[in-house]
Amino acid sequence: MAIDDRTAPPTPAPESAPAPNRRRSVPAEISRSWLLVSGTATDRFEKSQRSRADQIILDIEDAVDPAAKPSARQGVAAWLAGGGEAWVRINDVTTDFWADDVEELRGLPGLQGVMLAKTESPAQVTDTWHRLGGQTPVIALVESALGIEESVLIAKAQGAFRLAFGSGDYRRDTGTSADTLAMAYPRSKLVVASRVGDLPGPIDGPTVGSSHPILREQSQVAVSLGLTGKLCLDTEQLPVINEVISPTPTDVAWAQDFLDDFEARGRVIRDGSDLPRLGRAQKIQRLAQAFGVEAR
Repeated sequence: MAIDDRTAPPTPAPESAPAPNRRRSVPAEISRSWLLVSGTATDRFEKSQRSRADQIILDIEDAVDPAAKPSARQGVAAWLAGGGEAWVRINDVTTDFWADDVEELRGLPGLQGVMLAKTESPAQVTDTWHRLGGQTPVIALVESALGIEESVLIAKAQGAFRLAFGSGDYRRDTGTSADTLAMAYPRSKLVVASRVGDLPGPIDGPTVGSSHPILREQSQVAVSLGLTGKLCLDTEQLPVINEVISPTPTDVAWAQDFLDDFEARGRVIRDGSDLPRLGRAQKIQRLAQAFGVEAR
């Protein structure tokens, strides 16, 4: 996983909302859970912001009927201008809605970044980034065969922040089943593209349904392939996703023991396995500190 030591500035929780704003403690570069909230569900914005999600994404694309997109966009913009903070999934560049989306969102103080739907070329990412002012990060949501094959160039595009996998639309585009083996190629391609583009690990698509065993299994598959985040549609999924993508307490204990031993012997490299293990231990330690995982 690519690690960036930048952290988002702390945001005080509103006095009327005593629950801690948990997602602010995890930088977007390493965020595990990305909660999609329909842009029409304005009554859920505040509650979602106080949930266990590392990040929230207000969705004005697939979650909104075309006739309701203008009003949803305005509602999201008003909330972001009034103290709310979130990412926004915007419509893809080929639609009539994209230009209005970026125009409405540009410069809003609460906009953390955008997720660009149906990304298929690096130019789409860069055009979006420039239209937003050249500072707003863009998560490229890859949802088609063409997008997967262009993912290396997309990851290298100016403005690209992370890649994400639109698994449902990819299956619809290609006729691929939901079978783990059938979906391994596009996921692995995004992992390799992210590494080539020097981006953090990609974000997996959502698991539909309320079965926690299935969610756990699919999250474990994503982690095994190298993905480091996951989209989700329900707050009940958040604890499972956060747990599976985090280092385990046993991992943290191993990392602490290895680093303590490494320091005790004067940081001397003994054999060819020491440097890879050192890198793994340091990464586990950083993630454990960010996610609040303790050794046991």
